[in-house]
Amino acid sequence: MPEVILDLDSSVSPTHGDQEGTAYNGHFECTCYHPLFCFNQFGDLERALLREGQVHSADDWRSVLEPVVSRYRATKKRFFRGDAAFAKPDLYEYLEAEGYQYAIRLPANDVLHEEIGYLLTRPVGRPPKKPVVSFTCFEYRAATWTKPRRIVVKVEWHRGELYPRVGFIATNLTWWSGDVVRFYNQRGTAEQWIKEGKYALKWTRLSCCRFVANQVRLQLFALAYNLGNFLRRLALPQAVQHWSLTTLREKLIKIGAKIVCHARYVTFQMAEVAIPRRLFRAILQRIARLKMKSPLPVPG
Repeated sequence: MPEVILDLDSSVSPTHGDQEGTAYNGHFECTCYHPLFCFNQFGDLERALLREGQVHSADDWRSVLEPVVSRYRATKKRFFRGDAAFAKPDLYEYLEAEGYQYAIRLPANDVLHEEIGYLLTRPVGRPPKKPVVSFTCFEYRAATWTKPRRIVVKVEWHRGELYPRVGFIATNLTWWSGDVVRFYNQRGTAEQWIKEGKYALKWTRLSCCRFVANQVRLQLFALAYNLGNFLRRLALPQAVQHWSLTTLREKLIKIGAKIVCHARYVTFQMAEVAIPRRLFRAILQRIARLKMKSPLPVPG
């Protein structure tokens, strides 16, 4: 693989009853578990970790990220994206040492706002319908950092709003500021993949009493998610590659068929309402091409 982009994000799995490791989380305002997920740019779930409900969003990031980073050390271009919860000096230093280029949202503070004070003055004249957007960048070193780092800023003035929308991103990318912001915003796809896991696979249903049992259950959900995503990426024709996992499940997997038995073969007769015959044939042909030409050697 010539390039890999890793997105790290946490989620919430509400719990009910007396389950081991469950706790109240003030951010989500519920009793829950707080799992951590790492995706690549294709939507494949690289690693998932179940955590207790009260932990911070970035807790145990190293145990999730290190095995994934080790897996892609031979990859030439390596990128990482994370929200403001992962704005941690030790994470910056780890990514820099591993040769990753990153874009991580940085929580705002007074010092950062002072650096862009000239952009926080409302533009003169009647505001246009489209937002007035400005980009800039500067060097900044927080008290806990060992060196200065580049900060990219996006300032948006929206019609009808008194104050601008301001976003800060810590990065070691050398691109133009607007391209860095655009690259960071693409991490929203990771949130979409988490939603697919919730709604298509119901991976928030972690109802076992023991914490370790729920961790195993989450890994089984992760395996099911990846199998569905592999099917979408590698077997679906281009016309239907945009299907969500929910659509894939309802139209391709959870379908009925009439079984007709003959002396030498069995025929499955399916309705063409969801999947036309030509499309179904194309999917089966793509799956057949994925078969290994020769079996892998059995480990000794």
